Amino acid sequence: MELKEILRFADELVFSKTGNHLDDLQQAILRETFQGQRYAKIAQDRNCSEGYIRGVASEMWKIFSEVLGQNVSKTNVRVTLERSLLANISSPFGKNVLRIGDINICPQTSQSSKVAQKPQQTQTQPHMDLGDAPEIFNFYDRTPQLSTLETWILQDKSRLIALLGINGIGKTTLALRLIEQIKTNFDYVIYRSLRFSPTLNATLTNLLQIFSDKTDIPQNIETQISQILDNLRKHRCLIILDDVQMLFSSGQLAGQYKTGYEDYQQFFKLIAEVCHNSCSILISWEKTREIAKLERVNNYVHSLVLGSLGIATKEILKQQNLSDENAWETLINIYQGNPLWLELTTTIVQDLFGGSVSEFLQCDAVILSESLQAQLDQQFQRLTQQELAIMIQLAKENEPVSLPQIFNTVQLSTSDLLNAMQSLGMRLFLDAEEQGKTTFFSLNPVMKQYVKNRYFQPNH
Repeated sequence: MELKEILRFADELVFSKTGNHLDDLQQAILRETFQGQRYAKIAQDRNCSEGYIRGVASEMWKIFSEVLGQNVSKTNVRVTLERSLLANISSPFGKNVLRIGDINICPQTSQSSKVAQKPQQTQTQPHMDLGDAPEIFNFYDRTPQLSTLETWILQDKSRLIALLGINGIGKTTLALRLIEQIKTNFDYVIYRSLRFSPTLNATLTNLLQIFSDKTDIPQNIETQISQILDNLRKHRCLIILDDVQMLFSSGQLAGQYKTGYEDYQQFFKLIAEVCHNSCSILISWEKTREIAKLERVNNYVHSLVLGSLGIATKEILKQQNLSDENAWETLINIYQGNPLWLELTTTIVQDLFGGSVSEFLQCDAVILSESLQAQLDQQFQRLTQQELAIMIQLAKENEPVSLPQIFNTVQLSTSDLLNAMQSLGMRLFLDAEEQGKTTFFSLNPVMKQYVKNRYFQPNH
């Protein structure tokens, strides 16, 4: 009996039980199982764990067993399917009717009905679970970035996207606005913050409860990951995980997971590499190392760095009723078009300078409110001593400097300095500009002033 006939029959069995067709991975497991391949070899060919393949296969054998009313396993699946298919072909009900026990199912009718209904369900009834997502009160124009994300997700079928930017730049606000634009394209839309550093076990348990009413969520991490990936294949999901930087260690180079949190790296890697039609967005101050590697070789992985909001932040200054509109652009440039930085600064302008931006800008140094310095404290506390040494040196420079110039002024080994520079780049702390074939580095005015305030005082 030809393999394609058995696969078609297997698809009809699964569809009759679940309402979903076999996906590419399930078909591949069946084909290679029929050819006598071991789970380890199947997993190796698809860059995933043997346990994951075993879990997907086990779920199929369970479905076949329930539908056919007999035990089906890896060793007998082909024989059982062939025997059942032959019995149905010779059935008086005809070859277009699949008879299972006392029930007759017409696969073509069932499939066409499913195809007709699913788009309508997705377009009108996405399951929304935004958990602890903050409420958006103001949204300032990010049209190009929204368009980019929408294209990556809906057209390019991206599986994993990193949304990066310095604290306060508007990453979460952008992601929540994106949800409003594209939510009808998904079966599930989920937002979760990792601000309290939940273990992967806790995060996966929380997600699995959304997909199922079952209370017996497995505790084994490998099984949980397998079930999550299975749901990403069965349903089209948009999952947003915010504050990913809280999984990383302080005092270590950027992107290094805390002890006990290393499983997240494998989880994110599998989301990128396993075939499915869902998308996960990771929001972070720091770029994860796995995304830095994967986006070079995987067309389904992207990262988007949010920079200055530019003149759109004039809306913030309007809301604060600030005067001297001709000086607004200078204020915006100094504070890097960062909505949070500007909101914290305009309070000082309003309270101490009567709302006059021109008078505020006459101050000799960049003014950082205590609230803004507290925000930056959170990020600087994560730096290594090597990174901090580079930041202190760059704060002393009046002009951008090249890497050889940094070598001459910072007393670090070549390896330590290069690793620290790369880490600062992943934290988005450095401004870099190309001049010919040379890259020059500097700090923006806010970062430079923060370093001077904290590390150039007499007691430091």
